[in-house]
Amino acid sequence: MNPDATVCAVPWYREPWPWLLMAGPALVVVAGLITAWIAVTHEDGLVADDYYKRGLAINQELRRDSAAAALDVKARIMFGDSAVRVFLSVPDAMPKRLALRLVHPTRATLDKRIVLDANPAGWYEGQLAGWGAGRWGVLLEDEARTWRLTGELKSDNTGSLELSARPQRE
Repeated sequence: MNPDATVCAVPWYREPWPWLLMAGPALVVVAGLITAWIAVTHEDGLVADDYYKRGLAINQELRRDSAAAALDVKARIMFGDSAVRVFLSVPDAMPKRLALRLVHPTRATLDKRIVLDANPAGWYEGQLAGWGAGRWGVLLEDEARTWRLTGELKSDNTGSLELSARPQRE
């Protein structure tokens, strides 16, 4: 090397390569902190504390489905902008009230429960507001909770749904 040559040393922080190599691990640390914040601040809605009791209650729910099949209950549910109307077909006596539940598939806080009152024309009517489009589980039951009909609604907040009792397989 020539002793007269001047050495032009650039400090490390002015070189692009160290910064490029440190960017990957720095992004992973930031992503980890964001993930930890989301995990701490948001509820785990799909995890039930009383899963054993809920499992035992399944047998009671199946009895209600079987009761609806034995009664040959059928329903047509029509959704409007802010109201819901149900026409119920029951060979026996018609109940005075029905309960309709719209169950969100992943967030229990969005579930809706509507009480439907009978009107003289033979329909059941109730008010429904503040629910979003998408996929919803539908549960229709009498006031005494002796039978129930279930189904699924894929909706844009309007339309109708036919429900009928499905016999349970043993």
